[in-house]
Amino acid sequence: MNDDVVFGLHAVQSLFEHSPEKVLELMIQKGRTDKRINQLVEDARRQGVTVRFVERNRLDGRVDGGVHQGIVARVAQAKVYREGDLEDLLDNLEEPPFLLILDGVTDPHNLGACLRTADAAGVHAMITPRDKSASLNATARKVACGAADNVPLVQVTNLARTMEWLKERGVWMIGTAGESAGNVYEADLKGPMALVMGAEGKGMRRLTRDKCDSLVFIPMAGTVSSLNVSVATGVCLFEAVRQRS
Repeated sequence: MNDDVVFGLHAVQSLFEHSPEKVLELMIQKGRTDKRINQLVEDARRQGVTVRFVERNRLDGRVDGGVHQGIVARVAQAKVYREGDLEDLLDNLEEPPFLLILDGVTDPHNLGACLRTADAAGVHAMITPRDKSASLNATARKVACGAADNVPLVQVTNLARTMEWLKERGVWMIGTAGESAGNVYEADLKGPMALVMGAEGKGMRRLTRDKCDSLVFIPMAGTVSSLNVSVATGVCLFEAVRQRS
């Protein structure tokens, strides 16, 4: 199929607010007539989108175990960018690049949450390796709440090579590692920059770490040793936002 699905009330509502042209069809669980559902049905019909009322098991089968809340939108397949697109993305910027790189994040929930945070922080693009990384599936899109259509997701074949190319273009690589000596709140996060985040537990791969210009950590006051990758991404990105503004 050349389409995907977005499910859940908030995600579908965000889709109609930001990218209604991407909606191909709206499927509603029979018997659902609450105010939010009725509004989305009106929005769909106003956009000329077909609305179908179906049995719950039809929706269950489209979301692969996800919580659809009685609503599923069939949408045009999300655009995923490749290495060749990255140069054009950077060339069209009118301000210093602000990028997010994820290395080894395989959970689509974390991918979606990072996309949502990146969108809120004004990140220009998010970069992931093509292999051993979560895909932009329906679960990731639901968690992203529309950010998948706003923040370009660039999948690259060789992450270390892409990082080296970005460095040659003057983009500073700031990696995160708990054992580093640099406090994120004391680091310089202004100018052309890519924040590099590793997977929970394992962190960045060695080659990825070696390509970083500097490493920073998030000070922790409690007993936990680390944060969820999407939470840590939010902390670091918004410290960069604070500095850059």
